[in-house]
Amino acid sequence: MRMVKPMMKRDMIDDLVDIIYPLPDPLKADANDNEEAGYDAWRRDVEDQRNAFEQNRRHTVENSEDYFDPLLAEITQARREIREAAARMRLLVAYGREFVRPSPYQLKDLADATSMSISGARGAYDDEEIATVARRIGRQPRTRALPSPAITD
Repeated sequence: MRMVKPMMKRDMIDDLVDIIYPLPDPLKADANDNEEAGYDAWRRDVEDQRNAFEQNRRHTVENSEDYFDPLLAEITQARREIREAAARMRLLVAYGREFVRPSPYQLKDLADATSMSISGARGAYDDEEIATVARRIGRQPRTRALPSPAITD
């Protein structure tokens, strides 16, 4: 009689681990020693991240005084990361337009890099972002060229 190994029951946290920290695809059969060593290190790193994430989420679920939904928590975290990335992008565009000398980056290049229109890149940042960049890099923005005054008769 053949013994069948029981399947481990999966739960939402197992699924979230696989979604958020997927294991690297296997190497091709003809991979060299350097590729194998790099792959092994990468896989160990991902496995460590997976284990830490799983332990953290299971601990939170088991010890939370209030109801904790791991899926909603991850969606909330992803949204937070999107907002942080957008804020970082606005600072970088401000830097490219207001601090790079002698000439700023062209709007078309910044628009391409940000997947924005040229007008979107032009309006992507405001005085607050300029001030934040200035504070962080310890330098004032370049002086903007003022428009020529209109000639009146």
